[in-house]
Formats: sequence, structure tokens, C-alpha cells
Amino acid sequence: MASPAPAPTRTNPRHALRREVGLVGLLWASVGAIIGSGWLFGAEKAVKVAGPAALLSWVIGAVAIVLLALVHAELGGLFPVAGGTARYPHYAFGGFAGMSFGWFTWLQAATIAPIEVQAIIGYARHWSWADGLQHPKDSTLTGSGFAVAAALLAFFVAINFLGVRWLARTNSAATWWKVAIPVLTILIFASTEFHGRNFNSHGFAPFGAHGVLNAISTSGVIFALLGFEQAIQWAGESTNPKRDIPRAVLGSVMIGSVIYILLQLVFIAAVPDSAITGGWGALTYAGISGPFAGLATVIGLGGFATVLYIDAIISPAGTGLVYVTSSSRITYGLSRNGYAPEGMQATDRRGVPWIGLLLAFVAGVLCFLPFPSWQKLVSFITSAVVLMYAGAPLAFGVLRKRFPELPRPYRLPAGEIISPISFVIASLVIYWSGWDTLWRLGASILIGYLLLGSYAGYARVKRLPGAPRMDFRAGQWLPVYLVGLGICSWQGQFGVGAQHNLPLWWDIAVISALSLGVYYWALAVALPAEEIQRNITDVETVDAGGH
Repeated sequence: MASPAPAPTRTNPRHALRREVGLVGLLWASVGAIIGSGWLFGAEKAVKVAGPAALLSWVIGAVAIVLLALVHAELGGLFPVAGGTARYPHYAFGGFAGMSFGWFTWLQAATIAPIEVQAIIGYARHWSWADGLQHPKDSTLTGSGFAVAAALLAFFVAINFLGVRWLARTNSAATWWKVAIPVLTILIFASTEFHGRNFNSHGFAPFGAHGVLNAISTSGVIFALLGFEQAIQWAGESTNPKRDIPRAVLGSVMIGSVIYILLQLVFIAAVPDSAITGGWGALTYAGISGPFAGLATVIGLGGFATVLYIDAIISPAGTGLVYVTSSSRITYGLSRNGYAPEGMQATDRRGVPWIGLLLAFVAGVLCFLPFPSWQKLVSFITSAVVLMYAGAPLAFGVLRKRFPELPRPYRLPAGEIISPISFVIASLVIYWSGWDTLWRLGASILIGYLLLGSYAGYARVKRLPGAPRMDFRAGQWLPVYLVGLGICSWQGQFGVGAQHNLPLWWDIAVISALSLGVYYWALAVALPAEEIQRNITDVETVDAGGH
């Protein structure tokens, strides 16, 4: 089968990204996204839901993310394009599915920067100057807190305007710190306070399998491990994308997984007996609003606690900075695919997609209204991100089937097996987010269809250049998949409002069957090779080495 041929692109020199990011920049973009507020809160939130069995939650979460990362590694090397995760489904299934997954991708990227801002404000309560930024009862933002949160987002946007080369260097420097502090925490906690008896205190799994699975989506486990795709989103600015993207994706996942599992281990072992007299679900100690820093103070590590409070500003800020960058690149990619006006591809003299940055700021500020705390946002973001990830195994299966001989810088061994398994796991993670999260996600999806669908329809009617074809036949499986997940969640075991009519384990079987049915249905109705060729717009530019 011939390699996909490039189709005409809507890009002109005024809309060009600059290729100035090397392997270290890509690797640290992904690691910087993975090591954020998740490490500051995830261990405490997970152990409250699952007990010491939270270790199993992290292992399951890591396996899920590794499988999805393997699929993305092949696709990222094959098509190293800016905002890649928003574009792979477009290549394989055309307009309707591409528009849908593009919206899922933008939605998660636009909401992660706000949650990192909320983490900064949450830990800042340690200092007197931050009094009054959050309501003490539920940690939601006050009026002054909202103003500070908006100012922090504006700061992230301002740094992005300095250009991708300066941004990559800034993020690389911050990420060295972000990795060093969790590693230092592991070493200090393990050598200072390590009580093996804690792993059997009140039982290893006091909340059973339900607690273990629930923690994966609702307590920050998957959320903490998210971010490997950032190297893919920056692909349009990579100096050697086909070589470096697979390395950056897989390397970042391995680094993040090891760090988070060890953090959970030392956190459980360091908790004093007095903090769990009421069981793991009632875990409490002085300063628990900043879990690791508060625990360090309790066990006599006050000096190191100060370092952790400082890190609670640097780590989330670095992650928020990366996601503001990615959100703007995803907007750029949506415009390149014809789902948004061509003007959204506009770049300034430094090659920065400035309209996308402004949209990221506006969307981030709006997120503070319905989700005014870290805990309220984490489940929503987890389900949105994993739904975005779910598009990659589907596109992977189609491209392996339609173009089996296409040269791949990284070729996933047993890809035909790993791809459907990763799609099933993605569906389960979404389901475990709970009904109270998924109905809100469904409402957000409808908003996206209204915004992007309206523009796409307008572009078709006006015969604008690059107007997308919807290709509803190739995407006919998507509404069935989304509605099916929603019904299972409503009738299932997780989240407020769930009806509990679908028993535990049976729900996993039903979700798995639904996912496998949709996976092979999608492969059967995907676009033919000739139409996929027309959808690929960046290959010629990538092969030429830059814009």
C-alpha cells in the first residue's frame, strides 16, 4: 500500500510554528505535565478511598497509561503534527469523529491549567497572606481567590508569548526541580518514618475492590499520571519528531509511574497511628490540606516541609504552563482540520499561536465557576482526558489495517492485541469516574458539538477553504459508544446518582463487551485508504523538516 499522500493545507507562512524543541524539551514537556499537583494530593486522596490497597490503584493506573502511551508512541512517530491527539481520529474517521475527539482533547487541556492554579492556592493556605482565598469548609474559591486564580492563569499565558524555545528551556529547568523534590521526598520519608504495620492497619483493602477501582478515577490516580501526550502536542515544533516523540512519550510514562507508586508507598508508611484511629477513610492530622508538607511537619521534618510548600507552587505552575501551551496548539490543530476559523492559526513573530493562548485563558477562568476546587475538577478532567486518549487506539487500528507497510519510527509489538485492550481500559477508567461526573461531561460534549458543529456547517454552506466533510457513516459508532457508556454509568456502581442496578464485576464485563464491539465496528466502517490520504495535511511539511 502506498504511503499516505499529503493533501492541500490551510497553512501559510504567517501561520507557521517553529521547529526549535529537541528530545529533552519534549521529554520534559511530558514529565512536567505528569509531575504536577497530582503528587501533592494524589497519595492522600487515594488512601482515603482505598486504604493501603491504593498501591494497587496506582499499579492498575500505571498499566492503563502505559498501554495507551504505547499506542500513542507509534502514532506520534508516524504523524508528528501539532495537536496530534486531536487529529488522529480525523485522519481515520473523517469529520464527525475528528471534530468530536478534537473537542475532547481541547476540553481536557483547557481545564488542567485551572486545576493546577487551585492546587497552588490550596497549599498556599499555609502562609498568612493566602488567608481568605478559599472557603475553609470546602476549599472552594472566594471572590479574592477567584481574582488571584485569574491572575495566575494570565501569568502562564504571558510566559507562552515569549516563544516556544524560551518556554521549553523554562519548562526544562522547572521540571528538573519538579522531579528532584518528589524523589527527595521518597528518600527522606523512607529513611525517617517507615512503619510496615500501617499496611495492615484496619486491613489492607478496607473498602474492597470498589475502593481500589474508585480511587483510580476519582482520587487523582489517573489524573496524576496524565500528560505523556504533551510531547505529541508539541510535535509541530520538534527538531526531529519521528525519532524523539516515541522516546519522550514512553520515557515520561516510566519516570512518572515509578515516582508516583513510591510516593504512595512512603506516604502510607509514614502516617502516625494517631492519624488513622478512625480508619483510613477518616485520615486526619494537622496541616492535611497540604498532605505531604503537613505530614512532614507532624513527623518532625519541619525544615523539609518548607521545601514542599515551595514546591507546591513550582510543580503545579510548571504543569499549568505546559497545558496552556498545549491548549493553544490544539486550537491550532482544530483550525487546521477545518473545525474552527482559519484565523485561529494566526501566529505572532515568535511563532506563537496567540489566539489559542487567549482562548485558553478565557476557558480557564470560566472553569473556576462550576468547578471551584481541586477535588471537584479532578474526576471531570480524568474522564475527559481518557476519552481523548480513547481515540488513539481506534485510529491506530485503522491505520495498521489500511497502511500496514507504512514506515513507522516506532512499531508497537503485538499492536493488534494491545490496541483493543487499551480501548477497553480507557472505557473502564471513564466509567469509574462515576455518574455525577459523566453527566457533566456529556453536557460539555453537547456544547462542543454546538460550537464546532455550527462552524463546520457554516463553512460547508459558504464553501470556505478547508471546510470539513462530516463523514457520518465512518463515525456512526461514536454516538452509540457515548450513550452506551452513559447508560452503564447511570445504572452502575460509581458516583452520586448511580442506580446500582449493574453489579460490580458484571459492570466491567458489560463495559468490556461494549468497548470491543465498538472497536471492531469502528474499524469496519472507517474511511478507505484514499480518503484517509486526503485527510492527512501535515506529512509533506514534516518530511521537509519544518515550516
